[in-house]
Amino acid sequence: MTHRIEVCLKRTLPDPAGRRIMKRVSTDLGIEFRDLRIADAFIIDRGLSPDDLALITEEVFRDTVVQEAYIDESPDIPYDWLIEVGFRPGVTDNVGRTALEAVERTLGIRLRPEEGLYTRKLYFIEGDISRDDADTIARDLLANDLIQTRRVFARGEDRSEIAVPRVTSQSEAVVRTIDLNVDDDELLRISREGVLALSLEEMQTLRDYFRRADVRALRRSHGLGEHITDCELEALAQTWSEHCKHKIFNARIQYQQPEGTREIDSLFKSYIQGSTERIRSELGNRDFCLSVFKDNAGVIRFDDEWNLVFKVETHNSPSALDPYGGALTGIVGVNRDPFGTGMGCRLIFNTDVFCFAPPDFEGELPPRLLHPRRVFEGVREGVEHGGNKSGIPTVNGAVVFDDRYLGKPLVYCGTGGIMPAVINGRPSHVKRARPGDRIVMTGGRIGKDGIHGATFSSEELHEGSPVSAVQIGDPITQKRMTDFLLMARDRDLYTSITDNGAGGLSSSVGEMARESGGARLFLDRAPLKYPGLQPWEILLSEAQERMTVAVPPEKLDEFMDLANRLDVEATDLGEYSDDGLFTVYWKDRPAAVLPLDFLHEGLPAMRLTARWEPRVHAEPDFPCPADLTATMANLLGRWNICSKERLIRQYDHEVQGGSVVKPLVGAMEDGPADAAVLRPLLDRMRGIAVGCGIAPRYSDIDTYWMMAAVIDEAVRNIVAVGADPDHMAGLDNFCWCDPVQSEKTPDGEYKLAQLVRANEALYDITTVYRIPCISGKDSMKNDYGIGSTRISIPPTVLFSAVGIVPDVRKAVTSDFKRRGDAVYMLGVTRDETGGTEYFASKGFIGNKVPKVADPEQAVALYRALHRAILGGLVASCHDLSDGGLGIALAESSFSGGLGAQIRLADLPLEGVDRDDVALFSETPCRLLVSVGPDAQEAFEHALDGFPCARIGEVTETPRLEVEGLSGETVVNADIEELKRKWQEPLGT
Repeated sequence: MTHRIEVCLKRTLPDPAGRRIMKRVSTDLGIEFRDLRIADAFIIDRGLSPDDLALITEEVFRDTVVQEAYIDESPDIPYDWLIEVGFRPGVTDNVGRTALEAVERTLGIRLRPEEGLYTRKLYFIEGDISRDDADTIARDLLANDLIQTRRVFARGEDRSEIAVPRVTSQSEAVVRTIDLNVDDDELLRISREGVLALSLEEMQTLRDYFRRADVRALRRSHGLGEHITDCELEALAQTWSEHCKHKIFNARIQYQQPEGTREIDSLFKSYIQGSTERIRSELGNRDFCLSVFKDNAGVIRFDDEWNLVFKVETHNSPSALDPYGGALTGIVGVNRDPFGTGMGCRLIFNTDVFCFAPPDFEGELPPRLLHPRRVFEGVREGVEHGGNKSGIPTVNGAVVFDDRYLGKPLVYCGTGGIMPAVINGRPSHVKRARPGDRIVMTGGRIGKDGIHGATFSSEELHEGSPVSAVQIGDPITQKRMTDFLLMARDRDLYTSITDNGAGGLSSSVGEMARESGGARLFLDRAPLKYPGLQPWEILLSEAQERMTVAVPPEKLDEFMDLANRLDVEATDLGEYSDDGLFTVYWKDRPAAVLPLDFLHEGLPAMRLTARWEPRVHAEPDFPCPADLTATMANLLGRWNICSKERLIRQYDHEVQGGSVVKPLVGAMEDGPADAAVLRPLLDRMRGIAVGCGIAPRYSDIDTYWMMAAVIDEAVRNIVAVGADPDHMAGLDNFCWCDPVQSEKTPDGEYKLAQLVRANEALYDITTVYRIPCISGKDSMKNDYGIGSTRISIPPTVLFSAVGIVPDVRKAVTSDFKRRGDAVYMLGVTRDETGGTEYFASKGFIGNKVPKVADPEQAVALYRALHRAILGGLVASCHDLSDGGLGIALAESSFSGGLGAQIRLADLPLEGVDRDDVALFSETPCRLLVSVGPDAQEAFEHALDGFPCARIGEVTETPRLEVEGLSGETVVNADIEELKRKWQEPLGT
């Protein structure tokens, strides 16, 4: 028998969640009604006595102070329409799983595999709306048909039937073979219909390999026939995917430009890895890098006793289909990357950067796309649930809006951690599985969710993009698992660890097998969420919150006992070997026998052509407004400049108690921070600064200067809060439109040339700044193509920077502090308004892209500023980015609740003769600084020889007054009015 328990707030109490949904229905859909109240339904697929139902209702489901509960009957809530939303069979139901555990503990029972507990959301609507309106609300706001079911009931309609979302698949689990001895068209069909994302050349490589006599002999010796199995084909496809192998970054590229043609053998090796190797060599014994580009995350030295770990990932494609699940999986997934680095670390911060189409988008949505408002809210909620429920503070991020992110949003999630430099007498960043170690999977169970995630994210979004690629993470299960594994680490119970990310067991075990020299994996031992999975699905599933560890056989019992006591599922799936093979079994029969060298090194290198030809845009020709007050106010209200407080407030940045400089700063704690500062160890004052740079608009002109600008912005951000410019590291995350020339991408050679130029800039700037890249990721197919509609993102790079703050008590924030403080500009302002927010506000791109013109002088300036900060000479510091000096002045003023009087003629200028250019140019390498009266002489001495000028004073009068180049007032604004314009678009 199936029971239903429904819980809602008492009718005497307001329903804030319902009011919030009402507001979204009104603003997003234009539908008005009187009231909306929400209830939670819990479906228990097991017969229970009335006493047991009453007990779990009171002990598990109902808060007796504020809630009412109804057992096998409907709540006493008046309504005209009722919308019921639940998960489809097999979709992760986190609340249901947690509730199931609570019910089992309360009743002292264990539900059988065919039984379960499932959740629903009920929305009771009062108002004179039509069924079509109710259907629109359900479809366009409350449910995602990919992963959820929805039912709409009018008042009086029977809703007594209980639909239980059981997985009922009973297909026979077998290992199938595929004949690759077919023509080229058939090879491509196999790849396309199997969502393998393999090219014709790659499919031919597989066909030819399995034809070889030595390969056939090896297979016969293990009981396999000549044809490739589905397990082998799927494992090879995910291992060879763009997502995992970075094929474009490792391609041989013929780069053609006006100066001539040259060949590049791997962008990654030449520029990213190449710059880091050069920096480390030049640092010599001052090198602070410990593990770069060879583990799940990068590792640098924090101090002599502790290491710092950092990784940033993207989760774009799943977030396009299901923003909530995609983003939630993104944040909990990247949590596992630093956790699975070295011997494992304690996670101490999260970062998030989002790129969306504007929320006020009014055009017609192409098929399979969700409205940007819905994407925004779903991603926000997913990262909130993943981060907050994991007990990890979200301390830094950014949001970028551009119409071209309509096809695919970009969801960057980052996680940092800290671990002792030495664990059990060995360096913590070193790990190695040994022959004979047991393959143990811990954490969640395996389901169909996440199958083909690696190959799906290697393609553009199209009609056939698989729903199975969507996952929903479970932060509670993951937190319990990571706590257990840290205990196991400290007890020396495993020799190596990695996360089950892209490719699932195929990836984690296949990669760890390289440490020992082989692996024997038994799929039929794996714990499943439900029956009906095929062996290849078990091998490839990316179902969340799972880690794979190598456990010495003599410590297996102790490891399993600890897991059992901490209620963490752990399963022995086989053993690591040294036979050079990745061998997979299904019920003691081989399902895959793949030599490790072919699995990991057999992929043929791509050969591509890049052709660079600078593009020229229309150059604006308009007079400079005599009064720039309204211009400044309007810029403050643009999507890329306005306050993101409403978003930031959803994330917990105080948990763990280590945050020093928060995401919001100032007198009212609502001003923008340039970067975060944390104190990861509460018994010392040494800290970490985390910041980022992103500027996709500049890519419309030249990706070389886009990359230079984002590196400089990230460095400037952390230096502005107190980070040491000589102890910082970077992470590069490339998100690109398809750069491979084809019929559907006729400008692929130009897009590839854009990628080459971005990599050239990365090498040039990082080597001068001496900021080694320690980790990174690329996502290369961020396009949408259905029918005649094609949408490609602008070439986008997020550069994240982490640095050491020697003493967090010296950290600086961006808000003006006291009247009478002197205001200084550091750095030269040039006529560089191409790709800026100012030009965009007028509908132009322009050509004068902001340039890091003198990187040697810039980093020397940052070192001088850092010495001034350590000397206590700096009251406030704010970097100049979107909107230039004008926006920085407004933000520093209203954040501090103070005004300022500024003289543009005193700026360090080069080629600037217009007030609007002086105010809104986005020239990099500039900072706005305020200094107290007693420190001004020392500050000017510290910055002697650098472009540094006193341009005004902080005033108590709450007005921002700016004197133009000719001496006339060009801005005279009330700071509260500027702040209102800044906060208005997204609210607070």
